[in-house]
Amino acid sequence: MTGLAPLDVVTVGETMAALRATGPVRLGAPMQLSVAGAEANVAIGLARLGHRAGWVGRVGDDEFGALVLRTLRAEQVDVGHARLDADGRPTGLLAREDRIADLVSVSYYRAGSAGSALRAADVLPALGHGVRILHLTGITPALSAGAAEAVHAAAARAGELGITVCLDVNYRARLWSPAEARTVLLPLARTADVLVASADELHLVAEDPDLPEPDAVAALIAQGRSEVVITRGGEGASATTAHGTVSTLARKVPVIDVVGAGDAFVAGYLSGLLDGLDVAGRLHRAVTTGAFAVTTRGDWEGLPTRRDLALLDQPAGTTLR
Repeated sequence: MTGLAPLDVVTVGETMAALRATGPVRLGAPMQLSVAGAEANVAIGLARLGHRAGWVGRVGDDEFGALVLRTLRAEQVDVGHARLDADGRPTGLLAREDRIADLVSVSYYRAGSAGSALRAADVLPALGHGVRILHLTGITPALSAGAAEAVHAAAARAGELGITVCLDVNYRARLWSPAEARTVLLPLARTADVLVASADELHLVAEDPDLPEPDAVAALIAQGRSEVVITRGGEGASATTAHGTVSTLARKVPVIDVVGAGDAFVAGYLSGLLDGLDVAGRLHRAVTTGAFAVTTRGDWEGLPTRRDLALLDQPAGTTLR
């Protein structure tokens, strides 16, 4: 492994340049440039909480790619196994536009991107001694057949090495249809130890998509998943293990931007898992990191440090001096 110590968590996926419009794009609104990608968001969240996290993926040999790598390095995310695409493929791009009320529209420009050319040979070397968790999402296998093969190969290798596999379904309707997603994600979900899905994504990874949620979750546990975590946005979340189900409410905070909240939740949950917290403790940390995400703009910029975690437990109106 790169760095001074083995990585706690390896994340795999595409990180893109992100253009965030401050008004309607068609009217030429100014845009702010950053980076975004679900797996990178989780890695940043874990790094801010003091864990050793690494991101594996491909970026173009271009200025956007340099921005991605520079940003991740600045956030203390290991990019020793990231690759510059040698065949001229560009770094992917997304454009985000705030529409009416809290509705957000995101357009992707990632067809033929460097990230979509991810291969197993890019990922497998990162899964070495000491890695405790491999974090995957359902986004990466939607990018290309090769990327799907890379994700499946990584999950298989992690299983051989005793590395915990976390899969966040993270369905993206603009990348594939539910039927296409289910075909790929169902076998991938069978390799996961920790499975994360929103309530409306569960059917994509349930063996019987027509089962009601409690029965579908129970079946996943019976089939070998150690934890099934169901997120419900502002209503909170639940986590089921062989010992039962624990639920928690979301933290009540002013909501400014919900993009990235799910990734923040996963970072908090995995942080709690790494720290040996019980299920209730993991969920509490997860909804806390999610709350920080929704109170600030940006996919990852508002993610908390470990010291920040206690801030939401302060009485309203508190001034820290």
